[in-house]
Amino acid sequence: MDHGLFPFAEYWHFYLIFSTGIIGLLVMDLTAHRKEHIISLREALGWTCIWIALALAFCGGLYAYSAANFPPGVARQVSLEFLAGYLMEESLSVDNMFVFALVFRYFAIPPRFQHRVLFYGVLGAMVFRGIFIAVGSALIQFHWVVIGFGLFLIFTGIRMAMEGDKQMDPGNNPVIRLVRRWFPVTDELHGNHFIVRPQGKVHVTPLLIVLLVLETTDILFAVDSVPAVFGVTKEPLVVYTSNVFAILGLRSMYFLLAGAMDRFYALKFGLAFVLVFVGVKMSLLDGLWGGRFPIGISLAVITLAIGTSIAFSLLFPKR
Repeated sequence: MDHGLFPFAEYWHFYLIFSTGIIGLLVMDLTAHRKEHIISLREALGWTCIWIALALAFCGGLYAYSAANFPPGVARQVSLEFLAGYLMEESLSVDNMFVFALVFRYFAIPPRFQHRVLFYGVLGAMVFRGIFIAVGSALIQFHWVVIGFGLFLIFTGIRMAMEGDKQMDPGNNPVIRLVRRWFPVTDELHGNHFIVRPQGKVHVTPLLIVLLVLETTDILFAVDSVPAVFGVTKEPLVVYTSNVFAILGLRSMYFLLAGAMDRFYALKFGLAFVLVFVGVKMSLLDGLWGGRFPIGISLAVITLAIGTSIAFSLLFPKR
């Protein structure tokens, strides 16, 4: 069922053009990194700035289009919703980078191969996010689902805060056990290959194992993040585009922050607060404010919580 400012039946061509353009950007990125090499800090910073600039440019275009086609005030509302969704998704992605770093260390993946794994991980993440958002946009029309999403985010935020520094064990991932049951796994890497055929028999390399672990981790991550973005906007188009731009910048930001992730130890608590806040907004505050809590206040709360947790981490470094 279509609803909102950008119903799919009328804007399907935009989704097609946007997705095609994103695939083109990814192909360009893959071509630029065709030769395996260690991503330098300068290169990672440059690509991070490019992806952020593209997201902000899209936000500006979204504002201009909305201002020209919808009543006054809609453009500001939609653009702030995009910024809130993008900021929240990007911040949650930073938390997910801790898992990426842990998995790469666990399987001893050299830095020169990590970009290739993350590239295909991004492609898979875009597909699954599209599915999650399509399902979410259909369910979000029911008030009880909105309340359920809100309560789920509150629970997730509290759980995240209580877990603290608890880390996952990649070796316990059920995907690894399933793959090992059906395919022989090589003990060492074979360049950048995911599958090799020694003596004509298919063998899975550790590189494919890592990709599958990251992909399943991102699916679990999307279960939290997609409802969170729906908490600040009910527009599937805004949810989808903000998610995509956040995911696009994930790889370059990973290489930019890979050596300093442990310094942002308090970010998890800031994100936990954001999830609880968005959950309360969905289940209570939106109803008290006539159906929509002011997006400006939401954006300010999200920015303040994330900024404060990052500042606290830097001002009071963990021993």
